[in-house]
Parts: sequence; C-alpha cells; structure tokens
Amino acid sequence: MSTTETILARIRDLQDEMEDEFARRREAFRYGFENGRVVFEAEVRRRHREMRVRLTTFLRGARPMTIVTAPVIYSMIVPFVLLDLFVTVYQAVCFPAYGIEKVRRGDFIRIDRHHLAYLNALQKLNCVYCGYCNGLIGYVQEISGRTEAYWCPIKHAARVGAHHAYYAQFVDYGDAEGFEEGLQQSRRRITQAGLSGIAAGG
Repeated sequence: MSTTETILARIRDLQDEMEDEFARRREAFRYGFENGRVVFEAEVRRRHREMRVRLTTFLRGARPMTIVTAPVIYSMIVPFVLLDLFVTVYQAVCFPAYGIEKVRRGDFIRIDRHHLAYLNALQKLNCVYCGYCNGLIGYVQEISGRTEAYWCPIKHAARVGAHHAYYAQFVDYGDAEGFEEGLQQSRRRITQAGLSGIAAGG
C-alpha cells in the first residue's frame, strides 16, 4: 500500500469515528429517523417549541445591516438554481458517454433543519436556503471532481485550499513518465463499482 493509500485509509477511519460520534450525539438529543424523517421524542419537541423566539421578537433584534444585505443574499438563489440545472443536465448527458457513475444529488443536498421546532419561520427559511446552497456546492464539486479525474488527474504545483475526494490519487505535477498510466488508473477508479467507497473516503 502506498503512502497516499495509507493516508486515505486513515481518513476513512476518522470519518467513520466521526459518524459514530454523530450517532452518540443523536442519542443524547433524543431523536431518530422514521422513513427518512427526523423524529424527536414528544417531551423534547415540546421543550423546543417553548424555546422558539417569536418572529416579531427576532426581527426587532436584527441589525439594520442584516436587513439591508438580506436581498443580496437571497438573490443568490437564482445563480444557484441555474448551476443546479446546468450541472445536472451536464452529468446526465456526458457521464454515460464517459462511463462515469452519476452522482446522486440526494447524497449531498439535505433539507431537514426546518423540522426543528425551536426555530421560527424565518430561521427555518434561512436553514432551507443554506442547506440547499451548501449541499449543491458539494454536489457540484463531486461532479467536477469525477470529471477532472477522468480528463486531467494531475496535482497542481502549489498547494490548493481544498480538494475533492479524488485529488490525492492524481499524478504528481511534472511526472511525465507516470502520466499516461496514472490517467488510465484514474479513469478505472471512477468507472468501477468501487467508486462510492473511494468518494466516501475523502
């Protein structure tokens, strides 16, 4: 096993540990899942409703600059929706042609925070907005990552701020001898059944 593969295995182990911790936290806050929907115990839900800040109180406490900049924030929904549409069409048309497994949109875009009873209507709207936009960015990154892994799996010369799940196994910058073999290996990785396991490993 190469050094990169060892590091990736450690990352997967850490992610599994994090998921185990999330599960313990779910037990602590007394909720579970029924048919994919979050369900709190009745007493917990009652306490949550009692802790909700009324919308009028919430708005009175808002900073003027928050209110002034809100239309700018909400206007971003237009390019986000367009991005969602275009990227979804792109992978629907191109990925089958390349033999790349399609990205499941639902694995990235989670809209569930609006079920929290301690949030008022505006807070729920904001949480739906953030859940959609941030989930969409992850969805787009996964699609673009698979595309890059198919066409140009070469690391950059300088460090990048963040990278997708496939970047660590790209060919080193300047490795002319290893490029062709690395390209074929990268393509095999994203067109085989093991793709979902690799992606989950970060």
